[in-house]
Amino acid sequence: MDFNCFRQSGEVTILLLKDIISDQVVYLRPGETLEKAVQNFRHNKIDIIPVVDSDMKLLGIFTRTNLYDALLNGASLNIAIDHYMNKKPFFLSADLPYDEVAELVKKTTVGAVPVIDAEEKVIGVFNKADMVLALLERSELLNTKFQAILNSMHNGVIAIDGKGFITLVNTGAERIFSIGEEKCLGLPLSNVLPDLDLTAALEHSEVNVMLQYRRKEISTVVNITPLTHMDKVVGAIAIFQDITELNFVGRELEAVKEINRTLDTVLNIIGDGIIVVDEKGNVTLSNRIFDDFMDISPEDITGRHVTEVINGSRLHIVAKTGIPETGDIQNIRGKSLIVSRLPIIKEGRVVGAVGKMIFPQLPEIKELAEKLVSLQNKVAYYEEELQKTKTAWDVMDGIIGESPAIKSIKQEIARVSKSTSTVLITGESGTGKELVAKAIHMCSDRSNGPFIKINCAAISESLLEAEIFGYAPGAYTGALKNGKPGRFELADGGTILLDEIADMSLALQAKILRVIQEREFERVGGTRSIRVNVRILAATNKELEKGIAEGTFREDLYYRLNVINIHLPPLWEHPEDIEFLAKSFFKKYNRILGADVRGFEREVVEILCRHRWPGNVRELENVVERAVNYARSGNVRIEHLPPYMLGEGERPGSEIKIPKESDSYRDKMHELERDLILDALDKAGGNKTRAAKILNLSRSRLYVKMKKYNMII
Repeated sequence: MDFNCFRQSGEVTILLLKDIISDQVVYLRPGETLEKAVQNFRHNKIDIIPVVDSDMKLLGIFTRTNLYDALLNGASLNIAIDHYMNKKPFFLSADLPYDEVAELVKKTTVGAVPVIDAEEKVIGVFNKADMVLALLERSELLNTKFQAILNSMHNGVIAIDGKGFITLVNTGAERIFSIGEEKCLGLPLSNVLPDLDLTAALEHSEVNVMLQYRRKEISTVVNITPLTHMDKVVGAIAIFQDITELNFVGRELEAVKEINRTLDTVLNIIGDGIIVVDEKGNVTLSNRIFDDFMDISPEDITGRHVTEVINGSRLHIVAKTGIPETGDIQNIRGKSLIVSRLPIIKEGRVVGAVGKMIFPQLPEIKELAEKLVSLQNKVAYYEEELQKTKTAWDVMDGIIGESPAIKSIKQEIARVSKSTSTVLITGESGTGKELVAKAIHMCSDRSNGPFIKINCAAISESLLEAEIFGYAPGAYTGALKNGKPGRFELADGGTILLDEIADMSLALQAKILRVIQEREFERVGGTRSIRVNVRILAATNKELEKGIAEGTFREDLYYRLNVINIHLPPLWEHPEDIEFLAKSFFKKYNRILGADVRGFEREVVEILCRHRWPGNVRELENVVERAVNYARSGNVRIEHLPPYMLGEGERPGSEIKIPKESDSYRDKMHELERDLILDALDKAGGNKTRAAKILNLSRSRLYVKMKKYNMII
């Protein structure tokens, strides 16, 4: 649902019924049969179906109860619905305000009703779940804006619940006190900030302003306000201003003092100017510091485009692209200010942006780099949390393709996900091994547990063991004094993916073998065995059999890992999926880049399907991203492709034999594949095992392809 459809007037938001219903209408017409009704109920999972005339005007409704009554009366499925439908149904107007809808929901026991517009045409069906979803989405949007504003504050904010346990730490507090939010959440406030007493706020609902608080070398002014709900104190919030910088903040200090005395809102105690815009660049909010600096009132700027308020502003561009801009210098009202522009992102979509003006001061300039690193860490954290919310269906949908090879892989995933056995995922780089591993996890009964991955090739040998198994307190110089859990401990109750397993040393392979066999291990430097309940997946783009022969990979570990093998074919083996993948990628980069690419010219599709794709799906995605950048709108044309695909500077190994143009494309690919198999068999002297290795295929897959082309086995 798009909350831009809300009608705003000052602080009042009017939500209409038509804004919270689905526009997908399932309907029946007079004379249609019970069988048609049954099909609609079954495929659409609904409780009522409007019955409409040719102009979509409401004639009645047909419910599941009507269907049951008809069947109980002995009606056959080819009987018309006319005698059993409700001809005087209860309905709602599409322009009915949300508040009136809520009152009707409270009074009526009807679970779902048709919705009609001003012309009495059916435009949808409303049910109580629609109202709940609308409230949830609205709440999420407000929370996203609040989080963006809170973490752009220069001041520190710490909130506690009614028992004194920490529930929130913003970026400003992390910087001021050199603490981490993740380590503080759930701890008593006294453990993190000793001698800061919030008893008066929690027990007597007292507000304390301009209190002095010192921790180590940091001096702060803190304002403490109780948080109440239904006249009951449920917690408190402490807002800190670092006064060790008083000699540098001058005018900002006076503004902060004034804001602290009033305590109107958290927003109005920020020492920086804040302005918030929606995705169209229209101003939705500003703080008092911004208003005073611009010499303008909030009523005069709300709803106006940001470029009408600040000359040369780029905040509307950030709201469109979603790309943050920090540490920029901008001249506003004759003064050079340090400005930052951050997108507000909800469910992967940019819904607005927040701008911050920092008045020039040396400590602020020094802290810009630290804030950038903090913001990047936050984004990485939220992206990881977002991945955890993906359903198994979402992950399987991410494996794009309609070829027999891809369908077979999806079927294999569905089968092996029900097991707890170890799975070895093989295939060339860029074929999607990690995506398959995530799908196995999400489709399993461990989907609510963690999915932990580690790239064995990306971490140095000296650190890899500690990353996998963790280390005990004092294990080595520089180690954390409390030790650190490894990836296997973090994956307890879930799944771990050992990516690029072939790059692991023999010594570490032996320890992995023990974990597989005994489900226990010791931390580096530790003596206590730790048992874990983990499903192990491994992935590699190398031939482990070759590693065994060369002595770089343990044979016993190979057989432990290769209980179930899922091999991902290179992209050239299933070229019929190239167009599906390309369409998916251009839709993705349309959203990311704000482009409007609609498709591909036919010649472009032919070139994509002819290309060898040594980089597989990853290379295809890069090519499509480049094309969307160059095209921006309309269709992707040949000139938008990289030169090496057009014969200019051809990549090594990317040339392929192009069959005659008179043959069909599928016949060309079959002919090419058959020639490649014959060539490999010739090079291997007829030995099918060696031929399979030349083609980077398993022996069984080579047999399938030889049978397909009627080649003697």
